[in-house]
Amino acid sequence: MKPIRSLCLSAILLLLFSNSIHAQTEKTLITPAQDAKWWKKAVVYQIYPRSFKDSDGDGIGDIKGIISKLDYVKSLGIDAVWLNPIYASPNDDNGYDISNYREIMKDFGTMADFDLLLKEMHKRGIKLIMDLVVNHSSDEHEWFQQARSSRDNKYRDYYHWWPAEKGKPPYRWSFFDVNSEAWKYEAQTNSYYLHYFSRKQPDLNWENPKLRNEVYDIMRFWLDKGIDGFRMDAFQFASKDTTWPELPKGYEKDIIKYYGVGPHLHDYLQEMNREVFSKYNIMTVAEGAGSSPADAMKFVDPARKELDIAYHFESVDIGNSLLEFGLNKYKAIFSKYDTEFKDKGWLAIFMANHDQPRMVSKFGNDTPQFRAISSKMLSTFVMTMRGTPFYFNGDELGMVNIRFDNIVDYNDVDTRNKYEQIKNAGGDLKAYLENKKQTSRENGRTPFQWDATANAGFTTGKPWLKVNPNYTTLNEAEQEKDPNSVLHYFRKLAQLRKDNTALVYGNYALIDPENPSVFAYTRTLNSKTILVVLNFTAQEVAYKTTLKMAKSRLLLGNYPISKNKESQTLRPFEAKIIAIQQ
Repeated sequence: MKPIRSLCLSAILLLLFSNSIHAQTEKTLITPAQDAKWWKKAVVYQIYPRSFKDSDGDGIGDIKGIISKLDYVKSLGIDAVWLNPIYASPNDDNGYDISNYREIMKDFGTMADFDLLLKEMHKRGIKLIMDLVVNHSSDEHEWFQQARSSRDNKYRDYYHWWPAEKGKPPYRWSFFDVNSEAWKYEAQTNSYYLHYFSRKQPDLNWENPKLRNEVYDIMRFWLDKGIDGFRMDAFQFASKDTTWPELPKGYEKDIIKYYGVGPHLHDYLQEMNREVFSKYNIMTVAEGAGSSPADAMKFVDPARKELDIAYHFESVDIGNSLLEFGLNKYKAIFSKYDTEFKDKGWLAIFMANHDQPRMVSKFGNDTPQFRAISSKMLSTFVMTMRGTPFYFNGDELGMVNIRFDNIVDYNDVDTRNKYEQIKNAGGDLKAYLENKKQTSRENGRTPFQWDATANAGFTTGKPWLKVNPNYTTLNEAEQEKDPNSVLHYFRKLAQLRKDNTALVYGNYALIDPENPSVFAYTRTLNSKTILVVLNFTAQEVAYKTTLKMAKSRLLLGNYPISKNKESQTLRPFEAKIIAIQQ
């Protein structure tokens, strides 16, 4: 028996040695960009709390409402929730004007509610990412209340001030102010304060190390509770050129270049990482990361030790619709970013959020004939492109723009103030409202459509924003019953991404780049290649590829009965995900 035992032992050692070599070989094929961080593999689901689910009948979504729907959220196959601000706020800009960073807005509930939300999310394996809004605070924050009281107050330098005796401050344009002036006069101290956004959102002075340390303490407060990361809202504007140079004519067209990414922004982020982020296993997201792929890389190059994921806007800043913008220009955006990020850094992939109209209304076709099929096609793109998918609540149902007719229906400070600007200038208000039907960010903020009961099952009271009238047929309850619904297709996509590492880490290569109707690309990891083909039009179209399709396998398609997998003709808004056997 001894020789047999020796042979067995030799075989085991050989097998272990072989597996070790195989593991080393596999490892050598993983690039720095494929370093397995949890947030690279995650699917992120964005919840706009005011519109998700109301638990108490006041017409405003709240934390308890979210808790009541966590099993639904879990069923989607997502890994993390990005939650829009729930901090204490007078709500001038729907929570993006924070009056206390350590308290919960009363509309949303209590800190005990939040603690339960976090516990219940983690129980279900869902991570929680919070919005952190620290380019500005509310003018009702205690810091600003103190700062405006006296030029000698210890909080004075927490904000940017311009003494009136120096004359009128250098002109700066405000995103939200009805008069478009970013300097607001304060009589009590005969000074102007800076607000890039609403006059109720004074900009914080990041030049002040005391202010920075206050913010770091706020971050630790939430991270020590156990949250899993931050999305840094509007932080690209935190560093200002405080010499206040004169800006060239037309600078508003390239606003980030002149308003954002100031001289010390990356110094602040590196300090933030050193003091806070590096001590936690979290995900950090750079909203509006510069104005070019090279700019975006500076935020997330691992060697720089700043943030993790670049959430750039070039792919959504395309005007009213993709149809007008042109698919080839759209493809070029993703290709140039992928070239920059091929070997390091990481990107967010998204087509909608709380500041955008509905995904299918902007990038697809929201008519009854094509809404569902184009919604599925767009979801296919978000879930298969290289980067971490960020998916906005309601898009998994194919919710569409509400298209308000009257300014009184809008709650958005940006929309209301721009309306007043045009009105004061004698402009064309009718044309403005017509444009907002397609472009308003409140199209994406209408209440979630849960079922066909009153107010779509969102609330038993009067909703803070009108519910889309189509809720009687377009809702979650109806789609749960239909195996071919947009909702069930999204779940299949989420599972497919989990089952195919190539869709997470695989290299991206554009196929048939000049095709004006089809976005086709491969995702390749080691020896596995997956082909994704997407028809962005309402017509039947063809695409070209030199890939050998004979032994290919259809992994998922958005039509119930698919054509032959080898066919290079696509039906309207058809999407196919194909495993290629070379």
